[in-house]
Amino acid sequence: MTRRDAANRRRGMLLLAPTILALGALTVYPGVWVLWLSLQHRIPIFDVSRFAGLDNYAFLAVDPRFSNAARTTAVFTVTSVALEVVLGVTAALAIHARRGGRRLALSFLLLAWAMPAVVTAKLFEWLYHPTAGLINVALGARSINWLGDPRLALPAVVLADVWRTMPFVAILCYARLLAIPAELYEAAQVDGAGRLATLTRITLPMLARILLVAVLFRTLDALRAFDIMFVLTGGGPAGTTETLTVYAYRALFQTLQLGFGSALSVVVFLLVMAVAWAYLKLLRAGTVAA
Repeated sequence: MTRRDAANRRRGMLLLAPTILALGALTVYPGVWVLWLSLQHRIPIFDVSRFAGLDNYAFLAVDPRFSNAARTTAVFTVTSVALEVVLGVTAALAIHARRGGRRLALSFLLLAWAMPAVVTAKLFEWLYHPTAGLINVALGARSINWLGDPRLALPAVVLADVWRTMPFVAILCYARLLAIPAELYEAAQVDGAGRLATLTRITLPMLARILLVAVLFRTLDALRAFDIMFVLTGGGPAGTTETLTVYAYRALFQTLQLGFGSALSVVVFLLVMAVAWAYLKLLRAGTVAA
């Protein structure tokens, strides 16, 4: 390394120092503090503060409420992401096939995606109203308690989440469709390929990588989802929509079990990191194969 290269490297590190310090103050320090809290029994209202070691994590291993929240989180994540992928690809293909009205369709998609989650939750809360909700009116004025029935509450929350976040997948897929060379489709037509063969042999393989990226982001978001189910159901009825994040919130801010709630937060963080690592491995494997 020459003297100039060393000077440039030092200058680069000096310029990066404020960003590194800010990230350390905003992420590393709070993360370490939460990890330390998770190793304690700390309940401020009862003046309880003592070291607990791995007691909180041991309790989570046998906690039926934690098992139910983990199962609900998994069902919510898998169902919502799968629906978003199917509907997003369908919407992108429909918009791409149209010659006119593309801008209007994209505007409606962006409107739904840009709407804050809390606003979306209140919108669907009105739509799901047992007596005056538009959905019940459309079904023939039937009084279905969408958010109060344990069998319907989770599907109702999934539907609201899909409506809000499906445009993210659709816009990514539409952008990728615009980048597919028209010559590929022309060659397929010359070879006598039909619509189904063109879809399965050209379009979907070309969308595969962007779909993996979309699924990565949407899976991470779904695992950490909180606002939409908290506003719609608060985790009820009977815990049927209580995800890990809702459980952690209740432990931290409603019962003020800071140590136990921090342990839940650490588990959610590790779960998200494990899923992100798995997806990145898939992406890297796909890049090497290509």
